[in-house]
Amino acid sequence: MLRVALPLLGLPLTGTAATEEPNQEPGSPREPPPGLALFRWQWHEVEAPYLVALWILVASLAKIVFHLSRKVTSLVPESCLLILLGLVLGGIVLAVAKKAEYQLEPGTFFLFLLPPIVLDSGYFMPSRLFFDNLGAILTYAVVGTLWNAFTTGAALWGLQQAGLVAPRVQAGLLDFLLFGSLISAVDPVAVLAVFEEVHVNETLFIIVFGESLLNDAVTVVLYKVCNSFVEMGSANVQATDYLKGVASLFVVSLGGAAVGLVFAFLLALTTRFTKRVRIIEPLLVFLLAYAAYLTAEMASLSAILAVTMCGLGCKKYVEANISHKSRTAVKYTMKTLASCAETVIFMLLGISAVDSSKWAWDSGLVLGTLFFILFFRALGVVLQTWVLNQFRLAPLDKIDQVVMSYGGLRGAVAFALVILLDRTKVPAKDYFVATTIVVVFFTVIVQGLTIKPLVKWLKVKRREHHKPTLNEELHEHTFDHILAAVEDVVGHHGYHYWRDRWEQFDKKYLSQLLMRRSAYRIRDQIWDVYYRLNIRDAISFVDQGGHVLSSAGLTLPSMPSRNSVAETSVTNLLRESGSGACLDLQVIDTVRSGRDREDAVMHHLLCGGLYKPRRRYKASCSRHFILEDAQERQDKEVFQQNMKRRLESFKSTKHNICFTKSKPRPRKAGCKKLL
Repeated sequence: MLRVALPLLGLPLTGTAATEEPNQEPGSPREPPPGLALFRWQWHEVEAPYLVALWILVASLAKIVFHLSRKVTSLVPESCLLILLGLVLGGIVLAVAKKAEYQLEPGTFFLFLLPPIVLDSGYFMPSRLFFDNLGAILTYAVVGTLWNAFTTGAALWGLQQAGLVAPRVQAGLLDFLLFGSLISAVDPVAVLAVFEEVHVNETLFIIVFGESLLNDAVTVVLYKVCNSFVEMGSANVQATDYLKGVASLFVVSLGGAAVGLVFAFLLALTTRFTKRVRIIEPLLVFLLAYAAYLTAEMASLSAILAVTMCGLGCKKYVEANISHKSRTAVKYTMKTLASCAETVIFMLLGISAVDSSKWAWDSGLVLGTLFFILFFRALGVVLQTWVLNQFRLAPLDKIDQVVMSYGGLRGAVAFALVILLDRTKVPAKDYFVATTIVVVFFTVIVQGLTIKPLVKWLKVKRREHHKPTLNEELHEHTFDHILAAVEDVVGHHGYHYWRDRWEQFDKKYLSQLLMRRSAYRIRDQIWDVYYRLNIRDAISFVDQGGHVLSSAGLTLPSMPSRNSVAETSVTNLLRESGSGACLDLQVIDTVRSGRDREDAVMHHLLCGGLYKPRRRYKASCSRHFILEDAQERQDKEVFQQNMKRRLESFKSTKHNICFTKSKPRPRKAGCKKLL
């Protein structure tokens, strides 16, 4: 093992080679050195990285094969196919090597495979939807996990007392509570893999997935507390130990969130000064996020909660600071790492189930666990939802409760925790391992296969695959301000009031501290929307048959970027670009105040782009001709104005020709005026 580790670290093997050489007597003749070898097989030097690359390659090729048939992937979730593939590969390895190899090790899972998946989920999580449903998420994550753990453990202990579990399963009440704490938590990897293919509505998805992320703190605390009580013995547990267990719940959860927010602040602040070193921006994002995970793990805090809060808290500021190419690199690298880790996890779960030396079977324990986790999950969801609906403006109906009860999937987290148990302290570990494997396979394969038909049969509202329009965003912000104002007037400081206060604090302090000046503007949204609309119209013009310019070489001289406005004058930009548009922007150079300068730039920008009717349309009618709708006529005229101005700017820039204003468009011959 040392010979493998040293070359990977770049260290020489002189010390180890010297220890292997036999001691030669002084004066004895030395053996001649071996001749030059043309070929040398050094498998042990590259065994570990080669096997890692080989497994990732096999997983990638398997995903390609799965998606060659649309019917298969539409009926069977990808996670089920990967587990079945792992079972096949594990059987082949067992038949060839006569022993099970390549198991899912807890250290590999928690330190290398789990962080990319959680970081991807936290970084791209819709923050508005998450905080709108934070109360429901915390209720299901904390109260629901405690309910499932204690009821499942107590019910299994009662099953044993009733004689329905074999006597060879040597476990007491604390042992069953320990098993209940690790088998009751909803797994984020399994939920993400299955629910992303079902495409349920956003509220239902964020509640189930948010629960799977935030219940990590409760799972970690229950697992460590119950494991400590088992090692201590039930006779040695005192009342202060129970109080410490309750206090550790707050320490682990709040401490993990605090670690994540601290690293999110450091990440946002660091990216503010990377303008001249753009190449390291993606590296900083992954490095500091992974440092947050390791720091929380080192301090025995909730590492999943830490990296989730890090990604959720830093995205707004990081996306504003880094360049467009860095954003693209971060997005696709993060998605690639998460997809590879998820694929390897499900494959290794299938391979690990082949090793029969690590588990023992008991039908009563397995069937009882399957029944109790489904029953108490459904009962807990119904009771908690009834309480939550007393305070929610949009209550969760019965169909949503059925999907939430059926979507409580277990996965690799439970398997890794049960492997970590000490067989000397927990004699029934092998039975718990077998039961956990069955529960994971049942929830991922059986429930994963049937949840999509269940959603279709219940007619659950699906996710809408479209971005909100400018009109929808405008009305959403308007209602937010109205509701915040109503709460302020009536003196009730509710959710909308505190969210409005947070936005003001963020706008006044955090954004100015964590964003560079060129990225922070009061009217950034208006500027970006107008710029995107212009680019979209120009590309649409080219796609519809325009041959004057291409989308790759599209330049808008009269539309400078928002970053360049803060660094150079608008007049110089227009003079250097050779734009033929005369907007009379020389007055902006004389404005000293930054706020007034920005107002002037936005005024001229909107005046040049907004619709201006130049003639009155009188009412007319004809039996032989139907006039266009007023909105269509206005949109068409705006499009023609924008395209004409861009073409003139392009031609004047390319040929140094100044075009005059075109003649007014003649009236249509088919229109008849009403007298």
